[in-house]
Amino acid sequence: MSAAAVSFNGIERPWDLPYRGKVAMACLIIAESAIFTIFVVAYLFYLGKSLTGPTPREVLETPFFFTICLLSSSITIHFAGKSLERNHRPVFLALWSLTIVLGGLFLFGTGREWHRLIYERGLTISTNLFGTTYYSLVGLHAFHVTAGMIMLVIVAIFAFAGQLGTEHSRRVEVLSMYWHFVDAVWVVVFSVVYVVGR
Repeated sequence: MSAAAVSFNGIERPWDLPYRGKVAMACLIIAESAIFTIFVVAYLFYLGKSLTGPTPREVLETPFFFTICLLSSSITIHFAGKSLERNHRPVFLALWSLTIVLGGLFLFGTGREWHRLIYERGLTISTNLFGTTYYSLVGLHAFHVTAGMIMLVIVAIFAFAGQLGTEHSRRVEVLSMYWHFVDAVWVVVFSVVYVVGR
């Protein structure tokens, strides 16, 4: 990591470049935010324009419990990272594992909802504009959660094998940034699909 001198009121102080992993993740988050914005705008644009049913009001059930699970996982992953920084490995393992469980519960909830919508309510991606935009937007988010879960599990495997230490805390922090992004996006998706869209 290279350093440079920065002058504040005539006093030079050393300045370190930001961690490359954080910069790369920030760039990825910005790019992914643009993609999600397109899908959200498309969902709102086509809202109420389906010529046939079912409509959101008729088939959607608000997933409060699974939303709480996902948002709670942001708290557990944050404190897991702090525990790794302090070299509290048992606490890290417990909180990291809990994050995986909470993320898994959210994906289970999404899968259960899709099963109900497809097999009980007859809503598929080709049923109407609502089905197309709903599965595209919620599916895009579920894909990102799944990608995050894979990375969380990989880290857990290394941690349980004793191959993860304080020297890896910055990499864990980068992964936490991604997970916080996924949670923040869900707040937007939840608001658009289950609040505004109904």
